[in-house]
Amino acid sequence: MKDEDLTDPDGRLVLVRHGETEWSRTGRHTGLTDIPLTETGAYKAELAGTLLATRHWDLVLSSPLHRAVETAARAGYPQAELEPRLVEWDYGAYEGLTTPEIDARLGRPWTIWQAGAPAGATPGETVEQVTARAESLLDELRPRVRAGEQVLLFSHAHFLRALAGVWLGLTAAGGRYFVLGTSAVSELGFEHGSEVITQWNHVRGR
Repeated sequence: MKDEDLTDPDGRLVLVRHGETEWSRTGRHTGLTDIPLTETGAYKAELAGTLLATRHWDLVLSSPLHRAVETAARAGYPQAELEPRLVEWDYGAYEGLTTPEIDARLGRPWTIWQAGAPAGATPGETVEQVTARAESLLDELRPRVRAGEQVLLFSHAHFLRALAGVWLGLTAAGGRYFVLGTSAVSELGFEHGSEVITQWNHVRGR
């Protein structure tokens, strides 16, 4: 069989990270803390919208956290449906801390992809819990995308990276391999029937 005889699904799962916040600008882990976009973040969210505007969407979902909802609205999707499973990784005791601060507290290097986050003011989440959350969402979305639908998601850096890892069969820990900037647009799709990344970390003007 020739390659031209193989037809991949033309559905896509498009991921948009929220725009810059004061905490993302300074490297503080922002899980469930609900803070707004900076002026720069708002502007770049609008630029992200220009990368999406010419496409038809069968489903648009957003994390219910304000920074994602505002990004969706500024990108041109104020009616995005809220999806609680799109919230950011719950950083628990590490909420608001930078990675160097966490390393200093532990006395050793730390990464979310290996150790997850312990309970603090919020329960925190393990890699296994985030994997399960991403799998739950993809179990619903994957058949729609394979059927050719175009699905747009507004969410957060670590969760979207985890989602990509699960899409590829790597579990949430696979997200360690994917850098994702604020307001970046990425795309998951298919090649020869397999789930792949078709575009990653696209920011207007880059």
